[in-house]
Amino acid sequence: MKLLLALALSCAPVAAYAQTVPADTPGKLASGAQYVQPKDWNASKQGPALTFTAPEGDLRIVVADIGAAADAKDAVAKAWEVVRPGAAPTLRTTNSAPPAEGWDERVSFSYETLPSERASRSATALRKGTAWTVLLVDGSAGTAAKRSAALSVVAQGLHPAGFQKESFAGKTAHELTPERVQQLTDFVEKSRQALEVPGIGFALIDNGKVVWEGGFGVRALGSPEKVDENTKFMIASNTKGLTTLLLSVLADEGKLRWDEKVVDLYPEFRLGNDEVTQSVLVKHLICACTGLPRKDFAFILGNKGLPASDTFTQLAATMPTSKFGDLFQYSNQMASAAGYVGGHILYPKMELGAAYDRAMEKKIFKPLGMKDSTFDYAKGMAGNWAAPHGLNVDGQVTLMSNDFNYSPYPYRPAGAAFATTKDMIRYVQLELGKGVLDGKRLVSEKNLVARREKGVQVGPDSWYGMGLFQRDASGVQVVTHGGTLLGYHSTWFALPESEVGLVILTNSDPGAQLFGPVLRRLLEVLYDGQPEAERDVAAAAARIKAQAKSRRERLTYPGDGAVLSNLAGHYSDPSVGQITISDKGGQKWIKAGFVEGPIATRKNADGTTSIISVGPGNIGVDALVGTKDGKRTLTINDGQQTQYVYLED
Repeated sequence: MKLLLALALSCAPVAAYAQTVPADTPGKLASGAQYVQPKDWNASKQGPALTFTAPEGDLRIVVADIGAAADAKDAVAKAWEVVRPGAAPTLRTTNSAPPAEGWDERVSFSYETLPSERASRSATALRKGTAWTVLLVDGSAGTAAKRSAALSVVAQGLHPAGFQKESFAGKTAHELTPERVQQLTDFVEKSRQALEVPGIGFALIDNGKVVWEGGFGVRALGSPEKVDENTKFMIASNTKGLTTLLLSVLADEGKLRWDEKVVDLYPEFRLGNDEVTQSVLVKHLICACTGLPRKDFAFILGNKGLPASDTFTQLAATMPTSKFGDLFQYSNQMASAAGYVGGHILYPKMELGAAYDRAMEKKIFKPLGMKDSTFDYAKGMAGNWAAPHGLNVDGQVTLMSNDFNYSPYPYRPAGAAFATTKDMIRYVQLELGKGVLDGKRLVSEKNLVARREKGVQVGPDSWYGMGLFQRDASGVQVVTHGGTLLGYHSTWFALPESEVGLVILTNSDPGAQLFGPVLRRLLEVLYDGQPEAERDVAAAAARIKAQAKSRRERLTYPGDGAVLSNLAGHYSDPSVGQITISDKGGQKWIKAGFVEGPIATRKNADGTTSIISVGPGNIGVDALVGTKDGKRTLTINDGQQTQYVYLED
């Protein structure tokens, strides 16, 4: 991989000058376009291109003043010619976005990459008047994942000359009158239909009081049963905020301190080596700032029935890839450990998972009146519950089983709770009330608010605290978190200054595209903002269809018979688990941990072949077919910093 990246990056001309900056630093191109150079990245310039190179040296972001061009494609071609003369990448997809952020036209491009490269490669063409500015990303996918905050800083900080960002700072929010509530609920329902989301749970708070709660659509396609405020959804990573709330309660009770060593509370805890282990404080478990690479495939591809203690087994074998407090790197295993440590403090003689479940029931769900919230899948999937949906291989919304979503159960403090809209809006009321709910203090303001204090930077206007994000949305403080599982996407927003909040729970993968526009629509209604939300939803719906079409065109399905017939029946990687290839219903079928489905094949640009699981949903397996030491292999890259190599048994 390093050789391939070196060859790609060597296409760039020799830099005319180079410099680094100790903090994110704004600047202007010759055209007057505004940019931000990320801290610790090297900057160099050649002609119209300003290149920022990551400290690792294998990833670069290029901002290029192109000027006049025939169209977006022509502008991007001119930019690649500057940085990779004669070696422009092969285009995969093109997507247009509505005018925004001062730009009259915005078009994004994604490119083919070789499996062996493990590369991230994209372009965005931005037009103001007749002049084009182009943003390129080119290099290591692992470094791009590790330094995602820097990529966001550059992408979101790029504006045309003279741009002034819309701001609602200092403005008084309108009251959410019945008419304004209707504007918001109408928008949610219209967006649900545009994005083809079967069901949505939705609730609104104004002045700390619930002014609307209910649902739209159905619990499952083909069923007449409607979603309401009592319908259960999986809330995925929104479990994290509830887990850190448990730690806040324990801090109030004097059972832990945020700056206390984890090993003093749970001596079995280990991370990487002894020195790192001794450095980990309670707050580090939930700050996404300890430099642990995201390793979700460790449980997605893992074996069913693992105990809660597997969280600590995985952490013991993982070393940080950056310094504490340096970079935003989201770790589900660390958040899982936080919850299990909390449960262990209260019930040290119980199994870790059972102790956590009891702690959450006694300290969080029951006191908050979250009557239907549970980690019990049998209860969660009984009665009034919404089933998950995803896109099938042809891009159609399809009802799915919930089998995949058992994968986070051993790590459930990070993301395996079921909850209703009625439950979640009570939690948001507590956040807005700074620890007070129904006139009763349940947690101190000090320890509740500590979770949302700005920690590691996520983007130019976004920070991660302890299990919560804080955003500056057009001058308005927003506390939030999202959740993603297969077929379930959820979020909530709390605006402390206006005491407004909302909850959105969805039962389909396209539902994730609703969240940004809903926040934007809320700001439009509260502060008379420029109307942008509806067009953003329309653009998202078009983008989903275009991406599904592009993916389908690259696949052979049913898969290439010659490739499929040469697969082994069983593969294993001792670090994660097994892959089984079998015949089912006349098709070749893959089972890799919690991923299961029929197999398509894809011919890659370098002549290699990959097999792809094509069961419905946005999480699957993309494995490179190969050999090693005379044995057949399947290699999976997680899109982050980890690679899994399965060898035939």
